[in-house]
Amino acid sequence: MHRNLANYLEELRRADDLVEIDAPVDPHLEVAEIHRRVIAAEGPALLFRNPIGSRFPIVMNLFGTDRRVQIGFGDHGQQFLQRLVQLAETMVPPTLTKIWDARDVAKTLLRSGMRNRSSGAVLDVQDSQTTLDDLPITTSWSGDGGPFITLPLIYTEHPKDGRHNLGIYRLQKHDPDHLGLHFQIHKGSGYHLMEAERTGQEFPVTCFLGGPPALIASAVAPLPENVGELMLASLLQGSPLKMTRTENVAHPLIAECDFAIHGTALAGQRWPEGPFGDHYGYYSLQHDYPVMKISSISHRRDAIFPATVVGKPRQEDFFLGDFLQQLLSPLFPLVMPTVKQLWSYGETGYHSLAAAVVKDRYPREAMVSAFRILGEGQLSLTKFLLLTDGAVDLRDFRATLEHVLARADFSRDLHVISCTSMDTLDYTGPEVNAGSKGFLLGLGDPIRDLPGEFTGELASGFDGAEVFCRGCLVVEGPGYEQEPEAASRLLSCESLKDWPLVVIVDDAAEATRTAARFLWTTFTRFEPAADLHAASREVIRNHVSHRAPVAIDARLKPGYPDELFCDQETADLVENRWNEYFPTRSVEMGESDSAHLDLR
Repeated sequence: MHRNLANYLEELRRADDLVEIDAPVDPHLEVAEIHRRVIAAEGPALLFRNPIGSRFPIVMNLFGTDRRVQIGFGDHGQQFLQRLVQLAETMVPPTLTKIWDARDVAKTLLRSGMRNRSSGAVLDVQDSQTTLDDLPITTSWSGDGGPFITLPLIYTEHPKDGRHNLGIYRLQKHDPDHLGLHFQIHKGSGYHLMEAERTGQEFPVTCFLGGPPALIASAVAPLPENVGELMLASLLQGSPLKMTRTENVAHPLIAECDFAIHGTALAGQRWPEGPFGDHYGYYSLQHDYPVMKISSISHRRDAIFPATVVGKPRQEDFFLGDFLQQLLSPLFPLVMPTVKQLWSYGETGYHSLAAAVVKDRYPREAMVSAFRILGEGQLSLTKFLLLTDGAVDLRDFRATLEHVLARADFSRDLHVISCTSMDTLDYTGPEVNAGSKGFLLGLGDPIRDLPGEFTGELASGFDGAEVFCRGCLVVEGPGYEQEPEAASRLLSCESLKDWPLVVIVDDAAEATRTAARFLWTTFTRFEPAADLHAASREVIRNHVSHRAPVAIDARLKPGYPDELFCDQETADLVENRWNEYFPTRSVEMGESDSAHLDLR
């Protein structure tokens, strides 16, 4: 596959899937809005040749379509993992014939891993005068707390055993020599820093930019802590990852990267970081995070600065996330034997909702799978989980929800677990990193017929109802501040008795426009312990037994961060300059404020 970023861009040129923009553009807000307009229209990758204030070109929208993900990564990785799982299932007991038949896997593994080189392109220019001011670091949203490096490949090592972590954690530029490290408490580099501070050790940090595309995929892959991301990158690209070293950097360097920014985390120091418009489609707020002091920046002679934008789905992270789910799907039954299929919904920010097809060979075995999923690595951040033992395409959310609703006995199949940790970027809980989880089982044969049309009357103050799918009615309610307990009043309506699930929103027509819009609206504005309601509840053997209909209150609530919208000045600038950006090629201008939420 592609040995570096320039090689990948050349492939995109040949595929006519890269547009080069020669007009001067501003890394502050302007490039991000161009990116959002292009990705909303499913347009090409973008290479900005003349960013204002920097000599380095910016490349964006590298993986913003399924086609470019395929060009970037191909099928090699998934085919190898499928073969690996097949061997795990058939190799016991081992025989000489089986071992011989597995020689293809051995060859692949021998060709993988890291290979040290005496030099590398990332060390072409080692200029002690280069600072963060020389890089075209972008600001994506008008409410952001400053410029952020948005595609950093952060390399750290565990201070005790040296195991590495490669992750993508946003970096805020504080000044020419300091970067804020968004190390969340649930992620690998956060664990490494915590151990270094606990033992009083210096903690070096290296930020790579660019290089082989496989690095980006491996850095966001939800791997177990003891599995190295560099090994996955090597498997994805089908060749060893070239590494090099230099005297003034504590870490090995990825030879083909475009930039290597090295420094040290300031022990015990936390600086204000954010706000930042994140992948949930809202601003994450300002909090204190670690900071690193830059000691050196090296780069290729022809270095290109990669950047991305996150916001309402679908952005680039959505396409990468879905690719990784498909890539790693053969491993789920191996790691979790009772789980046949698993899918997390990118439209909700991934952590907010997942669904699984599981085994239920004895009564309540599905509960085992629920707790197994909620205890597995990054899946432990899942906020709500749907489970069934039936044959259903989990990627078709309407079909999945209907299947579960037709089978769920809410008196025993709906479970809410309070007082748990939650994704740092999810503000629906009572405080940062805290909240609840829930799961709903829909097993066996149907126990109810699902209604598909609503003609009844609603309680006063509820202005309209839309059917999202059979069994799920979306109702427009009064504002949350006007009536926080509106769900209880609504569920007393006789007209709702046949609807197992009711979702209360601020705008029912908008929330049901597409499946993506429903997923985003419902599950980014909902916390199970606070926002699940039922016609009645009863505590039986310390289990809260719910009687349908059950309601999800997905109205915007006080304390939620602001939804992401482009500021009017930047929107007008980009619209007025559109033909200047693309003078020789017609590139469609999409609608950035809704992204892909309204695409059918």
